Amino acid sequence: MRCPAADAAKRGEQGDHRRAMVWPAHTIGYVGEMDVSLFDFDLPEHLIALRPAQPRDSARLMVVRADGSLNHAQVRDIGEFLRPGDVLVLNDTKVIPARLHGVRLSRGAAPDARIEVLLCRRLGTAAYSALARPARKLQVGDRLRLGRSITATVSAKADAGMIALAFDLEGAALDTTIVAEGETPLPPYIGGRRKADLRDAADYQTIYARQAGSVAAPTAGLHFTPALFQALESRGIARQTVTLHVGPGTFLPVSATDTSEHRMHAEWARLDSAAATCLNAARASGGRIVAVGTTAIRTLESAADENGLLRAYEGDTDIFITPGYRFRTAEVLLTNFHLPRSTLFMLVSAFSGTTTMKKAYSEAIREAYRFYSYGDACLLFR
Repeated sequence: MRCPAADAAKRGEQGDHRRAMVWPAHTIGYVGEMDVSLFDFDLPEHLIALRPAQPRDSARLMVVRADGSLNHAQVRDIGEFLRPGDVLVLNDTKVIPARLHGVRLSRGAAPDARIEVLLCRRLGTAAYSALARPARKLQVGDRLRLGRSITATVSAKADAGMIALAFDLEGAALDTTIVAEGETPLPPYIGGRRKADLRDAADYQTIYARQAGSVAAPTAGLHFTPALFQALESRGIARQTVTLHVGPGTFLPVSATDTSEHRMHAEWARLDSAAATCLNAARASGGRIVAVGTTAIRTLESAADENGLLRAYEGDTDIFITPGYRFRTAEVLLTNFHLPRSTLFMLVSAFSGTTTMKKAYSEAIREAYRFYSYGDACLLFR
């Protein structure tokens, strides 16, 4: 999308025209000790959304100000809380139908065993890492038939059910077959209560998804519609994209008792040089970065230097953000309501303050906001 702030810089305003560098994978985060129970709360089960709002931008929006005050609106009203020159940053990753059901082909006299795999990350043109269930039934060298026609070999096995699969197909042929035979990988709090269906193939995808590779949607972006984008653009609010391919660990509760004991799963992320230049120029002109979702802000924080200057970035990030972290990029964050004890609730607590977010979540429960991936949203001001 066109970048007004960068255009202004080209007309003579100061800008950083140095060649953007591609940073290597690294870890950033606040790693001090913190009791995970501080991020626990009770959520009535009936508030877990099983379907999204229709239309998408009719979802409710809680606005959480920097002073802790709260307002209630709808997502379609978001432009009223932003200002000309602000820039939305959206994660353009695309969810792949990553859940495959099949069997382990017999080993001699041993019968076939039913297996389910969740493709997690592409390792090559014909290889993926995957989460297998039940993994105890698999050994390196086992042959699998997944869906009707996909065959693969278990090439490696690791802890926590993770395996590597070498497929007989490769490249575009493999991609096409996975799309035809795979299933939308709904989060367990939805998938445990109903089966994925054809509606989910569209519902669990942002309207701007472009880069295939995620096993979970960047859910804050699910609320946008073409009409909402048009309304925001007419207000002078621009948008840029990043890519972070969401892995299966993102939405899981933290099992450790202390945050210092938790290790994030690495996820591949990218910010290109044009987007970085635009965002730097927007901030220099007084605009704010509005991160759409925790994946967008994690990508930005991974790409920023100590002064908040953004450069091109491509590689793995396992950034873990908890209270005490010093944000360097986004001033505003649009996000959904998250699971207790999750890294996502820790991140929003770092952004707006733990006391403020506990107050906001208590208010959301009292007011019957809908939670999690298909739920309502909150707009946080740092």
